[in-house]
Amino acid sequence: MSAKIRLYVEHPLGAGQSVPLDRDQAHYLFGVMRQTVGAQLLLFNGEDGEWRAEVAEASKRSGVLICQERTRPLVLPPDLWLLFAPIKKARTDFIVEKAAEMGAARILPVQTEFTNSDRIRQDRLQAHAVEAAEQCGGTYVPEVADLQKLSRLLDHWPEERQLMFCDEAEVGSALALASETAAQAPWAIVIGPEGGFSEAERKRLHALPQSHVVSLGPRILRADTAAVAALTVWQQRYGDWG
Repeated sequence: MSAKIRLYVEHPLGAGQSVPLDRDQAHYLFGVMRQTVGAQLLLFNGEDGEWRAEVAEASKRSGVLICQERTRPLVLPPDLWLLFAPIKKARTDFIVEKAAEMGAARILPVQTEFTNSDRIRQDRLQAHAVEAAEQCGGTYVPEVADLQKLSRLLDHWPEERQLMFCDEAEVGSALALASETAAQAPWAIVIGPEGGFSEAERKRLHALPQSHVVSLGPRILRADTAAVAALTVWQQRYGDWG
């Protein structure tokens, strides 16, 4: 019997390990997906790889799964952060989902001078990252950090972490990632808000020793499109797509 459902669980996984389900998970599996005792599914927890499991107990509010065999090892994404300014709700959700699908290791919403939103629902965005990992076959779920000011983050920027700065003011310029930068270095990508970066922010980002200014083509992109484009550029050059 093939397993068509993948489920993220916050529980250790191993041969013979029993995995209890919470009320929401039980409702999804047994109420929505109509699974019953004996059904097969795939589990992952971001640490132990992917495991085939069987439903041992099923009820409306709870259930128990038993791990049978590991089907895939844990595959970690590249050491890549995505920094972005939150925008409208659905488009912010989109950015988080695509970042998880495309292999970001950590997702950091940042507040810039022109950011429209001054708060986020971190738990809701983390849930979107989990759902994206479930759908795309990933065995790792990136952390979605709480909203923080870009200026404060740059105050404590790690010395070794390179920064791909997608500067909308450089549209059309023939700029690219520096070829001399080691592919093994940790990286981050920073995407601006709908109103762009302020002049002070642009100057600071340009001046950062680890910064690499990149053009995303001849047209100004929406923030959510820019995030996908930037992740694609980086993954093709330094990531795990090759």
